[in-house]
Amino acid sequence: MADSPVFNPPGKADIYLPPIFTWRDPFGLPYTLEITKPMVLLVLSVMIIMVFFLATTKNLKLVPSRWQFAAESVYDFGRNNIAREQIGAKEFAPYVPLIVSIFCFVLVNNLYGLVPLVQFPTMTHFGFPVAVALLIVFPLYHFVGIRKFGLRGYLRNQFVIPGVPKPVLWGLLIPTEVILKFFFDPVNLAIRVFAAMFAGHLLLLVFTLGGEFLLLQSNIWLKPVSVLGFGIAIAIFFLEALIQVLQAYIFATLSAHYIGRALAEHH
Repeated sequence: MADSPVFNPPGKADIYLPPIFTWRDPFGLPYTLEITKPMVLLVLSVMIIMVFFLATTKNLKLVPSRWQFAAESVYDFGRNNIAREQIGAKEFAPYVPLIVSIFCFVLVNNLYGLVPLVQFPTMTHFGFPVAVALLIVFPLYHFVGIRKFGLRGYLRNQFVIPGVPKPVLWGLLIPTEVILKFFFDPVNLAIRVFAAMFAGHLLLLVFTLGGEFLLLQSNIWLKPVSVLGFGIAIAIFFLEALIQVLQAYIFATLSAHYIGRALAEHH
């Protein structure tokens, strides 16, 4: 009797596809340039956001069109529901463009997972959210605090808690706060969106390919179970859509929260 076919569940290799284009140094040096699908999608997301806001705000009208209303709604949401609430009414205005940009950038790159033929949320690659966190959010977070309070005042404001005995302050609290603000905060900011996108995309692959396997390669009595696999895949698809929007909101909210914390008068 022939062995039954075995289902090989998808893994990391099925998500991280090989590069689209690879360029090697013609002189034999160990330098290569690889163009991957996530890199193309990342650049495309910036172009999409730029074109969207430029096109919808080119001819502003008192009674907005549907697209102008959509652009104003996105801006108003980032301005009032994220930046204003997290940074504070007195100091939030200069940071609205950044927070709105971060929200739109993460949102578009997450929503790629819902687009037919594309179906790849670029935040599934850990390097992209890490780059936003470490190269944009956290340098700015510390810069605005130092600019407002000076280096000594900022460090005192962030790491020194008034009224705490010095042995506890220097032996426990200050080291904990340093580790938290210089390591765990940026990792926490990046890993939330990465983990949600990676897990959601992998689950979608598991149930889609599992349903296909049961339908095409399993025994006749298991084929009806494929309907369950496809049904779960569809449910995960809509759940992932909700999570993609939610994670963009969380990423932008945490970014604004860290900036607001740096600007706060008291720890």
